Amino acid sequence: MDAILKNAIVFTSDDTQLYADTLAVKGDRLAYVGKYGALPAGLRDGAREYDMGGRMITPGFCDSHTHPGMVSQSAWHIRLPWTDSLEELLRFVRDYAEKHPKEELPFLYFEYYPTHLFGTKGPRKEILDAAVSDRPCLMQDFGEHQHWVNSKMLACMEVTKDTPDPVPGLEMFVRDENGEPTGHVLEFAWIRFSETLFRNIGWEPPMTMTPEIMERFFAFLPEHGVTAVGEGILEGEAQMASMAELEKQGKLYCYYDGVVRFWGMEDLPEKIAFLREMQEKYSSRHLKLNTMKLFLDGTNESGNSALLTPHLNDATGTNFGEIKMDAAELANCFFLCNREGLDLHIHMVGDRAFRVGCDAVEEAQKRAQAAGVPWACQPVFAHCELISPDDTSRPASLGITVNSSCHWSGGYFGEEAMNYFSRRKWESMYDFGPLVESGALVCFSSDVTTFYELHRAHPLFGMQVAHTRIDPEFPLDEDRYPGSMRPRAEARLPRDVLLKGYTINSAKQMRRAEEMGSLTAGKIANLCVLSDNYFEVDSDKIKDIRFDAVVLDGDLVYGRLD
Repeated sequence: MDAILKNAIVFTSDDTQLYADTLAVKGDRLAYVGKYGALPAGLRDGAREYDMGGRMITPGFCDSHTHPGMVSQSAWHIRLPWTDSLEELLRFVRDYAEKHPKEELPFLYFEYYPTHLFGTKGPRKEILDAAVSDRPCLMQDFGEHQHWVNSKMLACMEVTKDTPDPVPGLEMFVRDENGEPTGHVLEFAWIRFSETLFRNIGWEPPMTMTPEIMERFFAFLPEHGVTAVGEGILEGEAQMASMAELEKQGKLYCYYDGVVRFWGMEDLPEKIAFLREMQEKYSSRHLKLNTMKLFLDGTNESGNSALLTPHLNDATGTNFGEIKMDAAELANCFFLCNREGLDLHIHMVGDRAFRVGCDAVEEAQKRAQAAGVPWACQPVFAHCELISPDDTSRPASLGITVNSSCHWSGGYFGEEAMNYFSRRKWESMYDFGPLVESGALVCFSSDVTTFYELHRAHPLFGMQVAHTRIDPEFPLDEDRYPGSMRPRAEARLPRDVLLKGYTINSAKQMRRAEEMGSLTAGKIANLCVLSDNYFEVDSDKIKDIRFDAVVLDGDLVYGRLD
């Protein structure tokens, strides 16, 4: 489209010219960003002029860590009522199973039960057996890293006391004193046995990626101003093929950056080979893959994050949580990714995991320098919920990008982490101000994994939570936390930091900043017209700002400009 958008408040995310009042779009590019009075006359030829009436225009948002595949695959999951009553949950499960017999649904997958419902000991299979025992049944916890399964599911997965855990201490089946699985599953250990499960019940869930299954996720994006996404975990080639078909049909509505997950140095070469195959088959204008993904630890709420302090509930003082690998092995992974010209994205939440990650990057960079190998790998540390003050300056000096999921920073996960460490440490979570002040590249994302929480992928919802540290859906107890605000107040993030983190900084993480992320002449015309001024609305109204129009590649994909 050829258009001039005038009389606007344009926040460019470009520090060389942070504000403007006029944009000129020519084709799929921004031809001019500046004052209307200085607009070159030639750009008016054949262009339609739109008076924005003083509305705000921002760059298109980049959700730099989300899960298109997992969200799409979860559409068949069963939503539980939100309650702290175990009796109510079990009654719902029992009634649902009675209304949908085994012949109709051979496998039941429910989400979510409150993580705090069972304390640190976790749920037991016998309790779930009382509600449904004629078929496999799985309940996923609110934090999405713990699962509760019944006896039938363990039997169909052929998991017994003699079955080795995929990653002992981290990705595992919790066991009783005799080694028998209790029905409490950490991380996604059950998925390693899903093929056996589905073979034994003679049924497959509707999880095979198709354009039709994925279309709902990508339709969500333009309505919420998202023009680029970074994948959390690529769910196989079928996902790439489906997105390629959606791109062909003109229904992708975004730029996509994929990642391929690996588990350790032993399978990294194999997974790099798979990434190369996907690059060869599916790279296009909108589809790109250049990143490997590793889970270094678990979650603070599950007690399997890697900490610098021992668990409060461990009398021996020896339980510091779990970590997938030490700094030496992780440095090897970084060194190989760097040699291959690939980036490495790491899930980490504990302060020990953060330190190990920094140590590994530092060691790999020294090895590369000694070997005369240029450093090309971009380390991305996702979540980083706990960071020791001793380590806050290291990302800036080591070139590490930190990616935070904004909507977690209020009361979303409650107080469960305080089962394992002090309130003071809990209050230090999600404090990214020192990183920003140090000059580190900090970007923001949603990390939603299911349709259950897809609405929270709305960037302005997450930005409101990070700006106020109050979750409007899951507020903390107001009697204990004034205003339901998560302490500490000084950890609230400024609006400009959040907006840049969701635009230009995320574009830098995805290595697309030369083309998008800011409203700069010559870049792709990806932009949003907001119903209200983001910088002026009340803090608790940020999430209510509407997207009046969203432009992708110079084309209007949502709303109206007039």
